[in-house]
Amino acid sequence: MIKNGNTSFTSESVCAGHPDKICDQISDAILDAVLTQDSQGRTAIECLAGHNRLIIAGEVGAKAKINFKKIARDQIKRLGYTNSEFNFSDKSPIEVFVHEQSPEIAVGVKKKGAGDQGMMFGFACKETDSLMPLPITIAHALVKRMDQVREEKIVKYLRPDGKSQVTVEYRNGKPYRVTQVVIAIPHEESVDLSQVKDDVYKNIVIPVLDVFGFKIKKDQLIVNGTGIWHNGGPASDCGLTGRKIVVDTYGGMSRVGGGCFSGKEPSKVDRGGAYAARFLAKNIVASGLADKAEVRLAYFIGAKKPTMQDVETFGTAKKSHKIILSFMNKILDTSVSGILQGLDLQRPIYLPTASYGHFGREEFPWERIV
Repeated sequence: MIKNGNTSFTSESVCAGHPDKICDQISDAILDAVLTQDSQGRTAIECLAGHNRLIIAGEVGAKAKINFKKIARDQIKRLGYTNSEFNFSDKSPIEVFVHEQSPEIAVGVKKKGAGDQGMMFGFACKETDSLMPLPITIAHALVKRMDQVREEKIVKYLRPDGKSQVTVEYRNGKPYRVTQVVIAIPHEESVDLSQVKDDVYKNIVIPVLDVFGFKIKKDQLIVNGTGIWHNGGPASDCGLTGRKIVVDTYGGMSRVGGGCFSGKEPSKVDRGGAYAARFLAKNIVASGLADKAEVRLAYFIGAKKPTMQDVETFGTAKKSHKIILSFMNKILDTSVSGILQGLDLQRPIYLPTASYGHFGREEFPWERIV
């Protein structure tokens, strides 16, 4: 219970084998395959995963030959779905409905304009070393560890799929303690839930929270809220590309733009614009101009430059709004071509983004501090 005017915030994340993330990773693996052959290639790929079935649909405009089914099967196998008893595996039927990009969309992109309309938000704060909010950062760390203990057979009876949820108490606007962790994780039928909870607590929750300097008691941990979860994956819960945009971004701590990322090449500002906004927000905070920043961008289809570019610092600014805007203009040209070149986005780097979040991970160019 949170008392005395203190606040709490909850964020969730999902394992790489979650049905929606299976679809995101297949979509981004296809994007990477296109960009490997044609750096100017354009994609908008959606996947739908269900009971013993995968559907790949969308559009590609590129000088590339893509084996969609092989890419999908390779990803499904990598994610641990190799047992036909799960009713979804690397042997499941795959249908492909991919066509050429609409010429009415392509005309704007060829003129170095935005591939779609929309608004994007980038966020940064001083809660973690990565300048990301703490709840989503811990949630991502938990699911990454869940996948690790399964893949390395540290806990041998776990199955693909899973989710985490973390509640953090804030005092005077700063993280104070973790009050609850929720883990959903499928496992073999022969294992009792009490053993699952013990193993999750010992092998996942304790080591992850320790990295962030927190501890919880076992009674603050909930594992499989209904008391039973044996069969995960798309056969139990249909998956769809782009359905985890809050998981992909800031865990609800910042506003969310209108579109998802996965399957889209970066001229589509849903993706490239969101990366630019994060780059700007992170550098505002890293440079000491503010303790918290939310950068806002907007474009229309074919637009070469944003129709909106602004920043909210929530009363934490150390310099004037005018100086912060000038700093943003100095470090990145937010025209579509400026983003693509300034962040070096037209290359096959997107598959790793499709699990454990797109932000707060130093390997990506939009996380660079100038």
